[in-house]
Amino acid sequence: MSNIQLTANLRRLREEHHYTQAQLSGKLNISRQAYSNYEMGKRVPDLDLLIRIADIYHITLEQLVTQNCTGAGIVSETSAPYFIGKKIDSTDTIYLSQEEIDVICHYRDADDDDRKIARRVLKMPT
Repeated sequence: MSNIQLTANLRRLREEHHYTQAQLSGKLNISRQAYSNYEMGKRVPDLDLLIRIADIYHITLEQLVTQNCTGAGIVSETSAPYFIGKKIDSTDTIYLSQEEIDVICHYRDADDDDRKIARRVLKMPT
């Protein structure tokens, strides 16, 4: 089971800081394959490693694990509280703000035309 927000942050932060997986894994003293497994959600880093990653990017552990982080270390979401969600097919974890939960609930209640519009605005496949 992986944390979807964490895996997205690991990849986004690495790419926006112009690190390769090999460079970052070298900084963390782990193999490139181990780091790749974290980015792909195949494995979950231990707490010590998460703290070291957060330190590299000058963000908090909470930001790394639960919030949508940018390469500049700026958190683009409002602060907590976040609510835990799980993907049914994989049981991966994602942290959602109340606003995100509201959007999902409204999307579920929308008719097909409104859903198509929302998907187009969000640049999702229709």
